[in-house]
Amino acid sequence: MIIPQHKHLIVRAECNQYPRSAAEVETFLKNIVEVLDMKILNGPHVSYVDQEGNRGATGVVVIETSHCAIHVWDEPDPKLIQIDVYTCGNLDPHVIFDLIKDRFDPVKLEHKYLDREHNLVEIPVE
Repeated sequence: MIIPQHKHLIVRAECNQYPRSAAEVETFLKNIVEVLDMKILNGPHVSYVDQEGNRGATGVVVIETSHCAIHVWDEPDPKLIQIDVYTCGNLDPHVIFDLIKDRFDPVKLEHKYLDREHNLVEIPVE
């Protein structure tokens, strides 16, 4: 039985590398689920937006304990990647940070890690 923990990680990363296609974003979402040892219930669902100023891929995967989402803007330099992981299960933010560092060569990585159990309480990441 899972005891809900309601953890929410929001990441903003400016990166030299990035997933260039919907297929690459889909693979990355599956990798997030795999490294977090979670289970996919639906998806990933990914689309490419070809609108000037907003070009890039966006995707979401529904997991057993909530969701993971990613938005990639491929026009700015460096590229902008934003990731959202919300789960009622265990969540080690360093797993996501390492995945981003290994894949996308970030030049700037920012995050907010929240406990959403009763209020929106920011959790320090050591």
